Amino acid sequence: MELPEEILAYIFSFLPLRDKCNAFSVCKTWSNTMTYPSAWAHTEVRCDSEDSIPQSFSGFLPFVRHLKLSVSVTEASSRKTGLWVLRQAFSGGDGRLQVLCVNCLGNPPLFYAGQDLLQGLVDVLTDGSLLTELDLKGVPFTLSDAFVKDVAALCPALQCLFINNNSLVCGVVAETVKEVLKLCPALNTIGLFQASLSQDVFQDLLSPQRSELKRLELRCERSLKYTTPIRDQTWAEVRRRHQTLVVDLELDHTLPELHVPVVLQPSIPVRQLRLLTWTWLLDEVRLVGRSYGNTLEVLEVQTTPSPELNDAMIALATQCTRLQEVHCYCVVSMEVIAAFLTHCPGLRRYTLKTRKEQHPWTHTTLR
Repeated sequence: MELPEEILAYIFSFLPLRDKCNAFSVCKTWSNTMTYPSAWAHTEVRCDSEDSIPQSFSGFLPFVRHLKLSVSVTEASSRKTGLWVLRQAFSGGDGRLQVLCVNCLGNPPLFYAGQDLLQGLVDVLTDGSLLTELDLKGVPFTLSDAFVKDVAALCPALQCLFINNNSLVCGVVAETVKEVLKLCPALNTIGLFQASLSQDVFQDLLSPQRSELKRLELRCERSLKYTTPIRDQTWAEVRRRHQTLVVDLELDHTLPELHVPVVLQPSIPVRQLRLLTWTWLLDEVRLVGRSYGNTLEVLEVQTTPSPELNDAMIALATQCTRLQEVHCYCVVSMEVIAAFLTHCPGLRRYTLKTRKEQHPWTHTTLR
């Protein structure tokens, strides 16, 4: 049975560019299908070699609606190709591109801060943009206040913005976040460094005129020790104002151990929690079980094994029964595994090992 070309085009839309090029040359039917604009709606482009982008396909890039662009930052030629792809995708300024995700590959040259890529992105946005989602989590460079303000001013239709990347320092202050919220009134999903938040930012989020906030991703790292902690009462007020809000927290290894319990306020509606601190987290695991039992769906823990940790994880399994994923990167007992399998009926994946394995540890998939 032959599939209609419209169905094939939809399927092909999820292939990366190189696979789309291969599909183009399979047969006449597939070649015709690749000329459908819908075949290019979702496109992943990797710029990691000189022949990454066949010139014959450049004319299709303006049809892209959802673009994932992965750029090798090692070579200037790859960065140049990445900027060319962006220009083609924004070609005409008719607002076709709606979702853009930028990811950097390889190790950047010494003292390279990504200014050509970041400025290039601002330059193409000035040609006209109706972007509703911009994901810069895969960009390893410090994002400045000026850059974030420029992006917000050029993309007022943004609904999702992720600037919680893996740079060493947080370059965005709370005043800039307030400006972004003002420039992008439809913004409902935000990824930030928690150090970019303040009581004033939360006051803006509590405004009756503010659109409903659906998701907040927060990266917690060393910069938090220079900021004023967000009070639990403030989180409770935000939770009442935005009743469907979910929060994804990532605590990385640079966060001082004393600040971990300060971050984990009980009223936060935590959906995903990644405790990547490699510190002693016994009290924190107990707190998670007590506070987030009604909301937690994904838990990742990197800590030190102990009998006490096993007991805390077993208790957590009985309290956080909505868990869909649990990953603990230290050895646990068989009783811990049995507890999660028994008390978490929606569990889909887990990484729970009774003995050490070589890195990376593999997870177990249940469904």
